[in-house]
Amino acid sequence: MITKFKTSITLLVVLLSFSLFAQNRQLDNYRQPDKNGVNVFEAPKDSVSTFNGVKVRIGGSSTLQFQAIDQENSGDTELAAIGSNFNLATANLDLDVALYDGVRMHLRTYLSSRHHHEPYVKGGYFQIDKLDFISEGFLEDFMKNVTIKIGHMETNYGDAHFRRTDNAQAIFNPFVGNLIMDAFTTEVGAELYYNTNKGLFAMVGFTNGKLNQSVTESNGSTGGASFIAKLGYDKQLNDDLRLRLTGSVYNTGYVPNSYLYAADRGGSRYYSVLQDADATGDNFRSGRYNPAFGNKISAIMINPFVKYKGLEFFGTFETASGNAIGAEERTATQLAGELIYRFGKNENLFVGARYNTVDADDTSGEDITINRTQLGAGWFMTKNILIKAEYVNQTYDGFTAGSLYDDAKFNGLMLEAVISF
Repeated sequence: MITKFKTSITLLVVLLSFSLFAQNRQLDNYRQPDKNGVNVFEAPKDSVSTFNGVKVRIGGSSTLQFQAIDQENSGDTELAAIGSNFNLATANLDLDVALYDGVRMHLRTYLSSRHHHEPYVKGGYFQIDKLDFISEGFLEDFMKNVTIKIGHMETNYGDAHFRRTDNAQAIFNPFVGNLIMDAFTTEVGAELYYNTNKGLFAMVGFTNGKLNQSVTESNGSTGGASFIAKLGYDKQLNDDLRLRLTGSVYNTGYVPNSYLYAADRGGSRYYSVLQDADATGDNFRSGRYNPAFGNKISAIMINPFVKYKGLEFFGTFETASGNAIGAEERTATQLAGELIYRFGKNENLFVGARYNTVDADDTSGEDITINRTQLGAGWFMTKNILIKAEYVNQTYDGFTAGSLYDDAKFNGLMLEAVISF
């Protein structure tokens, strides 16, 4: 019955999309899901309103990769055999609705992903840029600089999540894979943004710190709370030069289990790499590293972004620490730097390189290091269609002798086609 209901809803949405396709799809204070959204971070804040009634924007994305990766380890733990072929196609469905002047809703559903082959909701939120629904002009001067987001949503920790692949939404990512330590989670909470219109901005937010929502108690509690904050500067200094620098914090006093580096159900783009031959399950986080801090976590991320004409640099410095109840605190540090050159008509072509390294106190007690190099290129055939190629090389060092990751590495070619609208 549940499957039939999901199928019926999906068909209804598809049919509805045909009737709405010819409508104006522009929304206020909205990051476009196509090439126009590249190098956009938080949704733009514009006090000019175009609202003239409820408007539904139906969009989505789909991706398909061809994978040709080789792998090896010390040989003491046998790896599952992998070859060259296509991966599972992934797809998203997005509903964005202008509900009132200054009030918008976003909802994303994963139609297919590595973790779930059937549709399920990723999350959604209300975005409030005006309070006219209370009374016309209510706190008008204050709201010219303020945005409020409320929902079960992707938290705004760091800037790397704006450039990462979110299941099928891969058009913002100049590479195929995300970072090794992929900071991403969806939690119930609220965020308040303040923009000065001079480049400076700040955000503060609170969530319940939980990925899987439940009223069930663990250790005498249903959970705790997470504090999130960001301070940044983002300015187009002249026609050629843009500078952005942000610092973010994520702090949880106590949660049943922290998912900051393990919440992505869309999964890694490197399918089945370094998987135990005897393991069961889909191993959808293959190629990533989760420090598994447990009940408490404190993380800081700093991201510089510089774009001069077609050349851009994006960096990540991240340090995180945490521990499970009764265990000693462990730490993990991540560095990443990517250099992209965009060229051609409207910068429709690009080439780039990224270096990513993680040093961590592993749960095994070992001090481990993971290094990754990515070389990539891409072509925007249209603003909605992108094809990418990537060579990836990832190595593991310091893991327990004879373990799965002992002297492990994988490398090879990834090809990816992306549609987003």
